Amino acid sequence: MTQENSAVPSTTPIAAANALERRIDMAVAMADIEKDVSQRLKKLSRSVKMPGFRPGKVPMKMVEQQYGAQTRSEALGAAVEKSFGEKIREQQLRVAGYPRIEPKEGAGSAGELQFSAVFEVYPEVIVGDLSEREIERASLVVGDAEVDKTIDVLRKQRTTYVAANRPAANGDRLVIDFTGRKNGEVFQGGEAKDYALLLGGGSMLPDFEAALSGLAAGESKTFDLTFPSDYHASELAGQPVQFEVAIKSVDMPLVPELDADFAKALGVVDGDLTKMRAEVQANLEREVKKRLQARIKGQVMEALIQVSPFQVPNSLIDLESRDMAEKARRDFAERGMSTQNVPVEPSWFTEPATRRVKLGLILGELVKAQGLAAKPAQVRGIVDDFSETFEDPAEVVRWYYSQPQRLAEAEALAVESNVVEWVLAKAKTVDKPVSFD
Repeated sequence: MTQENSAVPSTTPIAAANALERRIDMAVAMADIEKDVSQRLKKLSRSVKMPGFRPGKVPMKMVEQQYGAQTRSEALGAAVEKSFGEKIREQQLRVAGYPRIEPKEGAGSAGELQFSAVFEVYPEVIVGDLSEREIERASLVVGDAEVDKTIDVLRKQRTTYVAANRPAANGDRLVIDFTGRKNGEVFQGGEAKDYALLLGGGSMLPDFEAALSGLAAGESKTFDLTFPSDYHASELAGQPVQFEVAIKSVDMPLVPELDADFAKALGVVDGDLTKMRAEVQANLEREVKKRLQARIKGQVMEALIQVSPFQVPNSLIDLESRDMAEKARRDFAERGMSTQNVPVEPSWFTEPATRRVKLGLILGELVKAQGLAAKPAQVRGIVDDFSETFEDPAEVVRWYYSQPQRLAEAEALAVESNVVEWVLAKAKTVDKPVSFD
């Protein structure tokens, strides 16, 4: 399972703290660089434009004055890259990340440029013994009771409110004005107008909500209250205050009936309740399956990390951290949130990036060593599962297969599934029924 031979001659480990870091010393003949510069300038002169000259007729001396420094930099970069590539191929090294090029001042002859390339190599990845690892295989059968609970939740999610014309009770929605005073002075955050409150919902302190129970629209009440000693605002923690509250409206919840109209609201065109239950059960089974698989996958990935100790290349962690930070910035921007005052730093993501890189290396080793690559039939099955919840599944399937990036996501899921099955066959598995809640 070795991915990299760490004892290749003529590479130098840098320090014991990073056993993956190497240094290669190289030299590039200046004559070769100057030859490349000359060829680049000749090629450039055929198309370069300058005032007073037709394209291709600009004197070479002027071309060199204008573009010499840029061309020389490009030629030098190409020479270094070529020399480095030849060296790592000769020594069969697999470079992790990008090399750091360091010139060697005053070394070698005047006719050559000497430099060092400092880089990391991929580690040797050996997946350890999984036979003593215990993984819980959670199971849940979706029956009538689970469907009933889900339908009840769906009904409550579609609750509407109507005027109660009675005193407030738990579950009612109130609109209130309130003012809170400490030692006779209004405290910060202690005043609001047209504040919507679900009585018994826990958005306010229990004693505050209890004081409003039994009040009707148009009524007011003044009452004392002591904040909890662990209240988040330290200046109010454990302090007695007084509230004045005016009830502007009291609306009671109206949960929709379990009838044809409710079924139609869930997308069952003809309002058939039997069809609605069947669709709810099918969706619920898909969701339960997905969550149980995610729970098992999480245990499998943790087991692989625990039994496979190896050093992760810092260069790969750095690249992954930067990618995660950039994704976070895009997410903030899409939500209209600015990161100007609190910039997103790659260092915030070092720990998850390390885990992700390590898992990637482990999975790559397993796929190669155990033949766990995704098969076309597996990928198609995953795409079919994705498409089931859409109105036109065939169109969704065509869309996936016309988008290589989307199809790659399905392939990655298939690979993960193969790895999970391989690990479950090696580890101790314990079947454990879990509750719907």
